[in-house]
Parts: sequence; structure tokens; C-alpha cells
Amino acid sequence: MSKALVSLVTGAASGLGKATVERLVKDGYKVIMCDLPSSEGKIVAETIGPNTNFVPTDVRSETDVQNAIDTCKQLHGKLNLIVNCAGISIARKVFNFNKSSAHSLEEFTNVLMVNTVGSFNVIRLGAALMGNNEVDENGQRGVVINTSGYSAYDGQMGQVAFAASKGAIAAMTLPLARDMASQGIRHCSIAPGLFATPLINHLPDKVKNYFADMTPFPKRLGQPEEFANLVVSIVNNPFLNGEVIRIDGGIRFI
Repeated sequence: MSKALVSLVTGAASGLGKATVERLVKDGYKVIMCDLPSSEGKIVAETIGPNTNFVPTDVRSETDVQNAIDTCKQLHGKLNLIVNCAGISIARKVFNFNKSSAHSLEEFTNVLMVNTVGSFNVIRLGAALMGNNEVDENGQRGVVINTSGYSAYDGQMGQVAFAASKGAIAAMTLPLARDMASQGIRHCSIAPGLFATPLINHLPDKVKNYFADMTPFPKRLGQPEEFANLVVSIVNNPFLNGEVIRIDGGIRFI
């Protein structure tokens, strides 16, 4: 069994997930990196170094996620930290009156399946391995961190699917903490604002500058490394549990 702490990170090939993997490895973790087979996860894992293992994973799939958990157990014998960063987004109004077209039910369902159900899938299947850990000096066996978002509170036009998925993550946080409390497993969620990730970086500079200017301070997009810093802060603070933490430079949308 590995003496180092072990983490499983979803959405690990890019953006917030990749930055989290890099920070955890820097802090001495062994990391199971989960992302789609079509992602650059294998290349990213090789670049970060030998303390990472990429496992192709669609978080919607019970088979894929169980395989990732089994791989974690086979390689390291334990699981101390789950960080769910896998997510997708679309921009679609509930009804387009100009085209007399309703929001695709398939698109709405898929966003929730990846962002919400996918996170739940990883937690429910990872719980058994995490729950077998020996308790630490705080009586803790593990930590789970999910990714909510500003849209859980300030959802914008065209974000009904994304807001629903991120609002669900926020709402799940306290019940998850209560469900797992008896085993000494903490649950928190992070609600990032606008970060310089692939979801944002493809936008024109004019749009990104507009978002940066809306942020009270600092007037810029968040950096993925700052998200990763908060992940570590949550892990290192044993009294943080059942909470959703915004990290957004104070931005609020109306």
C-alpha cells in the first residue's frame, strides 16, 4: 500500500482538473487522472510525471468509474481524496421564439448527466475504498470536493441546463457530508467564477476582457492554480465540511 496520500481527479486532462493534479503531485500525492478517452489525459499524465496514472473514464459510466476505482485500489490500496472537475456546458434558451424551437431535452439531460450524475457516480463508487482507510489524527478517512459554480446562484440567460447542474451540486453538498460523517469523510464544494479554462479561453478577447472588468478585484479571470490552491486549503482544514465556497473575485451577475 502506498504511504503517500492518494487522489482521484476527474476532468483531469485540462483546466481546473489539470491544475489540481499538478498541485497535488507537487504536494506529494499519487493521482489517478480520469478523463475521456478522447482527451489528452495520457499525454498530460506523462508530462506531469510518474506519480500520475491516466485512466480513460466517462463519468456517466458505472463500468468506467468502477474501473478507475479498481485501478486506484490495485496501484495504491487506498483513496484519500476525490476531486470532481469533469463538466460540460451549453448556451441555450429554454425556447427560441425566433426559430420556434424548444431547448433540446437530450442536451439538457446530458449536461446534468455529466456535471451532476457523473459527480455522484464517482462519489458513490469511491466511497467503499475511501471508507476502508485508517482514520487520521482527526478521525478522518477522506475528503470529497465537487465543483459547483457561480451559475448555481447567478445563472444567466441560456444557462438553464448548466445552472441546474451546478445548483444540484451545491444542494448535494450538505446531505453528502451528513451521509458520510459516520465514516469520517468530509464533503465540500467549490463554486468558481470565471476562470481561464478551455470553456472560457475560446471566447474572443473582447468578451474575456468584459468579464474581467466585471470582477470587483482582482480585475481578471481566475487562474486554475487558484482553484487548486483552494482544494488544498479545504483538505488541510479538518473543520471545513458540508460547505460550498465561492471563488470568483467578488463577481455577481444580475
